Amino acid sequence: MAMNLALDLGPLKPETQPFIVGLVLFALTFVLLAKGILPRINKVLVEREAATDGRFEEADEIRAEAARIHAEYQELLAEARHEAARLRQEAVEQGTEIIAELRAEGLRQREEIISAGHAVIDAERAVAEAELREQVGALATQLAGRIVGEPVEDFARESGVVDRFLEEMRAAEPRG
Repeated sequence: MAMNLALDLGPLKPETQPFIVGLVLFALTFVLLAKGILPRINKVLVEREAATDGRFEEADEIRAEAARIHAEYQELLAEARHEAARLRQEAVEQGTEIIAELRAEGLRQREEIISAGHAVIDAERAVAEAELREQVGALATQLAGRIVGEPVEDFARESGVVDRFLEEMRAAEPRG
């Protein structure tokens, strides 16, 4: 019975000739893979890993450089903002000074114009008073001559009656 069992094993007990051919082919395939193809695959994998590691290191360096440049940019931007704020402040101060100077100059010119206007008005008033005094004096003497019926112009000029009358009127005027 034990023998019958050995014969019935089938694929577990292979025939020797196909087994040896299979074993030789397996060994040949194994050697071919181990000596020829697997070293090339390992070489490619190592190169790929080295290239990838180099890229990661390069990317890290680039990332660090970008962070440094960004920090410099932020610093320059902060300095530019500070400078712009300082320039704006200076411009406001200069503008305020210029406005104050222009306002003072305008007030000075206004006072000059007003003073000149008062001087012109005073001069014109003096001229008008002098002309009116002559005209009033002439009209008064003519009127007096008509009332009296005789010419009184010579008498009025000699005695200064009209001038005294106008001086009294001027003294009686309210000052303002």
